[in-house]
Amino acid sequence: MRNTLSLARSFDRPVKLLLVNQLTINIGFYMLMPYLAGHLSGTLALPAALVGLILGIRNLSQQGMFLVGGTLADRLGHKPMIVAGCGLRTVAFLLLAVADSVPALVVASALTGLAGALFNPAVRAYLAQEAGTRQVEAFAAFNVFAQLGILTGPLIGLVLNGMAFKLLCLTAGLLFAGLTIAQMRALPSRETPGARQRRGVLLDWREVIANRPFLLFSLAMIGSYVLSFQVYLGLPLEIRRVTGSELGVTLVFVVSGLMTISWQARVTAWAAGRWRPPEAISRGLVLMGLAFVPLALAAPLADEAAAPAGGLTHALLLLPVLGTATLLSLATMIIYPFEMATIVTFGGRHLVATYYGLYSTLAGIGIAAGNLLSGWTLDLGEAVGLPSLPWLALALIGAGCAAAVRALDRSGRLADPPEVAVAA
Repeated sequence: MRNTLSLARSFDRPVKLLLVNQLTINIGFYMLMPYLAGHLSGTLALPAALVGLILGIRNLSQQGMFLVGGTLADRLGHKPMIVAGCGLRTVAFLLLAVADSVPALVVASALTGLAGALFNPAVRAYLAQEAGTRQVEAFAAFNVFAQLGILTGPLIGLVLNGMAFKLLCLTAGLLFAGLTIAQMRALPSRETPGARQRRGVLLDWREVIANRPFLLFSLAMIGSYVLSFQVYLGLPLEIRRVTGSELGVTLVFVVSGLMTISWQARVTAWAAGRWRPPEAISRGLVLMGLAFVPLALAAPLADEAAAPAGGLTHALLLLPVLGTATLLSLATMIIYPFEMATIVTFGGRHLVATYYGLYSTLAGIGIAAGNLLSGWTLDLGEAVGLPSLPWLALALIGAGCAAAVRALDRSGRLADPPEVAVAA
């Protein structure tokens, strides 16, 4: 963590503000969202189908509108979209505090997602612009501050939700209101390279969609999001299958968060000193696939050992899951800063936020499709008596994505971000 703080202090004031901004955004979001489903199904007694619909609308409104949010950021400026997104999330969270009907809950959920679609591409484009020759380092620090928010937000939310869900919503809403005002006053206004551009939006989108190397890279990287999302899907299901407990789920998130906070700066510096960005990304994808090998090897043994319940037995059964979580975290630390910096090379200077927006939308679609595939292989493996099947399939996805990125690199379609060479 000391290395990360030193790295953060080495940047100019706008980058520091963006790092604190992301920390606060994640604290406010993750202090509320993990407890929303319980409020909907418990306090409001909504059926599971309606709970799923309301939560799905939030995800759909965010993923589906990323491209629009990125386009607005390129045309109107990054700061206005960051301020607008945080302000809109303030309204959404305050509405959740008083909403007790399905239409109001749907509107609040949709506004929550739309807010993320407005500020997420803008924040990343602003950070890339301000970091200049240090984009990889900036995104490494960005990931640490984001993970710190993900780790601390639910703990704060746990305390507030124990008092009242309405108090939790009001606190989160006021946090975003304060963040909105602070950014209006403290975040410098910058002229974005494409802000004064007057050609049509459709021409911008046509340019992005016609960028074949970018689309191929985006498709190759979808698998990484499917694999990393298993900390929310596959790993919790496996923990419950072999231990029947929820404790291991919390432990996975704590281990992943602490690893990123403690090691991200050192891992990025180590990788930048040894590999070109495409090489770092492809090697990280290989490691991401290998992360599921411990589970594939242990799954048949876990079926035999799960019968005699006991603390020591459950601890041993958790070791392969924790091994997978550890390797996934390490792989993500290797990939993420180089991945974000690589997108800038496709977007040039005038459409960076638009490229980030479309990239995020494609990743969201990939996660949805990947969840269906993962769930199907989990059910199939259990049905045919092959518990290793889903983990082997995920390992193959990692290997396939690594091969695709490597092929793009060898064909000359992935240009090294020039700032990486300077930073290294």
